[in-house]
Amino acid sequence: MDVRIPWWLYKLQIFSGHRPPRDWLLLCVVSVFVLVALLSSSSSGPFNTRTASVTREVYTNYRRLKEHTASDYIELKSFSSGNNDLKGFKFCGKEREDYVPCYNVSANLLAGYKDGEEFDRHCEVSQDQPHCLVRPPRDYKTPSSWPVGRDVIWNANVKISKDQFLSSGSMTKRLMLLEENQISFHSDDELIFDGVKDHSRQVAEMIGLGSDAEFWQAGVRTVLDIGCGFGSFGAHLLSLKLMAVCMAAYELTGSQVQLSLERGLPAIIGNFISRKLPFPSLSYDMIHCAQCGVSWDQKDGMFLIEANRILKPGGYFVLHGTSLSTEKGSMIEELTHKICWTLIGRQEETFVWQKTIDPQCYLSNTQGVIPVCREEQEDTHSYYQPLASCIAMTASERWVPVQNKSSDSHITPAELEIHGVQQNEFYEDFESSKSALRNYWSLLTPLIFSDHPKRPGDEDPLPPYNMIRNVMDMNARFGGLNSAFLEAGKSAWVMNVVPFKARNTIPLILDQGFIGVLHDWCEPFPTYPRTYDMLHANGLLSHLISEGCSITNLLLEMDRILRPEGWVVLSDKLGPIEDARVITTQIRWEARVIDLENDSDQRLLVCQKPFVRK
Repeated sequence: MDVRIPWWLYKLQIFSGHRPPRDWLLLCVVSVFVLVALLSSSSSGPFNTRTASVTREVYTNYRRLKEHTASDYIELKSFSSGNNDLKGFKFCGKEREDYVPCYNVSANLLAGYKDGEEFDRHCEVSQDQPHCLVRPPRDYKTPSSWPVGRDVIWNANVKISKDQFLSSGSMTKRLMLLEENQISFHSDDELIFDGVKDHSRQVAEMIGLGSDAEFWQAGVRTVLDIGCGFGSFGAHLLSLKLMAVCMAAYELTGSQVQLSLERGLPAIIGNFISRKLPFPSLSYDMIHCAQCGVSWDQKDGMFLIEANRILKPGGYFVLHGTSLSTEKGSMIEELTHKICWTLIGRQEETFVWQKTIDPQCYLSNTQGVIPVCREEQEDTHSYYQPLASCIAMTASERWVPVQNKSSDSHITPAELEIHGVQQNEFYEDFESSKSALRNYWSLLTPLIFSDHPKRPGDEDPLPPYNMIRNVMDMNARFGGLNSAFLEAGKSAWVMNVVPFKARNTIPLILDQGFIGVLHDWCEPFPTYPRTYDMLHANGLLSHLISEGCSITNLLLEMDRILRPEGWVVLSDKLGPIEDARVITTQIRWEARVIDLENDSDQRLLVCQKPFVRK
């Protein structure tokens, strides 16, 4: 018979041992407080949907949660008083305010990387990840709510100089207006000659559409915007219900990715240098490059071959800001012909190619043949593998022209079968994600909309509205949380991340019109500090432990990419949750462990990162 010992008695047994009387007295005092806390609260958490008769412990205001958290912190601090290793992490120096690991050019050069590869991501070289907390800039301010934050951001929140702003010359960069302490973004066609809306309509007309509002009907739902400027083209596409993700190289200052994320727009660090992008083959309906800085004619066309790999059959490649009349342009034309792309439109400096829908084209193409990848070269994970000079996925069941996609956003049973996913497990994941999101919001909403913690220097801040915009699902599985956000009508987007060695469901996520990447959570994520409002992970802690990776490093990385006052929701087994809970005290998060249901080993750890300056 399984007789459970109360957790507080279990802890007393562990920490009793041979202690001096003074420590016994301290433990007795702590036990009294713990007993009072237990008697004053229900044994069931707000996430027990099966036992409605049990009183639910819903925290209806911030102060009550804070009281519980303070009690938990005292409890943990008391029980760990004999452990000298449990100390709070210090803050990093000012020079690391915008620190992005794995992009140490000096270390890469010393390791022998050259010819541009020193600017690539090399986590195996950069082993200097500090155990410290990345602090925000001195004048950092909480971003404005969506959609105001899309058009106006605080200048102090991003690293860009006035000279960089004035010298920026790409189409979307010229849409910025620098004010006293803010940067405003405008996309009104009357303000500039080459407006974003004009450009979008031009591309739509070049592929045979009446307007850019018809992109969705033409099968274009996901767009990779390479070298996105500061995201205004992507922002416009989002208004058309398309999912556009900005991808640009790591930049010390004036980062396109950092500014896009600060605006609440999807973005990730990535580049065309020597490795494949962290996307599977056949990922995007359109690839857009407006003065993106990629030399498509270099390396024997391997950059274009990589673009072809991630572009879906019948998808479009848009190139703006170049000329095909030059030697470089002639080389690009020749290479696109070799990879079976057809130039379907050209207007001034804008060119649109369409990828073939016939995989046999690659077998019959005899002009400067680029071989089809062998089966062993078909790396479906494509996690920062070396660039390949072969054509991928021509025999895949996922070779479906974008024009054949249903205008309905829901994935079909036939498509699930292609991905090897059973209908019942897919829909169970979606239903559980819907329920979980409702429960998360019932817990977080009072804190976000009513009794929000004060920020430094604020006497009585007004209640913020919809402070969750950039969401990362760190173990996304089938993308259920993303679907739940959409169905609930939340003004948020989700970066779906599938752990590198987990079941590879990223193709299924992308085929639903979502965005996502593969990532090894034993390494830092390719983004800037303070770029996400909410981090969610179900089962990730257990996965990391099985891979022999550090939970401490993971939580420090989560702290780096989470904005001040941002939220963390971790769901896992009791053991990993308790381990993580101890670490949250070291990184100064406010945290609360919640039982998901009676007689279950699953727990929920809900945390909020405080707004701390030092």
